[in-house]
Amino acid sequence: MNIIFGPVNSRRFGKSLGIDLSPSKKQCNFDCLYCELEPAKTVGEYENVLTIEEILKALKDVLSQHQDIDALTITANGEPTLYPYLSELMDEVNKIKGEIKTLILSNASKIDDSKVQEALLKFDTVKLSLDCATARCLKRLDRSHKGIAIEEIKEGMLKFKMKYSKPLIIEILMVKGVNDNQEEIDCLNNYLLRLQPTRIDIGTIDRPPAYSVEPLSYEELHKISLQFDSSLPIYIASRKKVIEKPSSYSDIDILETLKKRPLTPEDIEVLFDEKSKDRLKSLVQKREIKSVNSSGYDFFVLNL
Repeated sequence: MNIIFGPVNSRRFGKSLGIDLSPSKKQCNFDCLYCELEPAKTVGEYENVLTIEEILKALKDVLSQHQDIDALTITANGEPTLYPYLSELMDEVNKIKGEIKTLILSNASKIDDSKVQEALLKFDTVKLSLDCATARCLKRLDRSHKGIAIEEIKEGMLKFKMKYSKPLIIEILMVKGVNDNQEEIDCLNNYLLRLQPTRIDIGTIDRPPAYSVEPLSYEELHKISLQFDSSLPIYIASRKKVIEKPSSYSDIDILETLKKRPLTPEDIEVLFDEKSKDRLKSLVQKREIKSVNSSGYDFFVLNL
């Protein structure tokens, strides 16, 4: 039973350790179609609960061996906010972490719970999933436990955002034929304009899923990103499935493209041919385009 896993090197967070709050088995209130874990019956609470002491001992043991850790990521074989002592655990972690940054990866199912919000306020970065903005999609894609309502999740996020001043990242995982339709994208867009998160990561399936569902290509994700309001800080998190060849962009094409959606260097690598990359560099030198950083990622934007 490995409570601590890693370290792994992350471009965003440096040298990172994971803390698994449910190492013995999957304990989750979602049974997402795309989950890399085996299908399992959803639960409303943990059946197997680690003590705070067990977690801290495992963490201290690893930190004594690796004294150059930059980040701690709280996660689980399931949903970490189901852990009943999360707030108390973070009090203890924050006492020993020093300059190490903390991050939690949550499905946001309990974000309307004031005790969960209290715990999340103790993290340096909070990343919440929001695959769906409608009840029908939540039931079909995330297959949520009884009693979980998408409107309560959305309202809970808004209330939490009012309290939380650190990076709040939203993750949307797109599944072909499920949440990539215009109605769902419009609902997500309208809600995210209200929420105004620090960054929005759009990705797709990149590991063998629990059920028979299909990923989108990078090009499909890019087209979806253009359907969101241009003011939203969207990062395309998946580039593994690239189909089309790089295209040629004129100076005007580049400026118009960035007006619609800021692009990362990785996006440029996929979308632009070599001459277009040279044109981009020239526009940067002319200060018509600049690079900005958003929560660990660089974006090319218009220099207005």
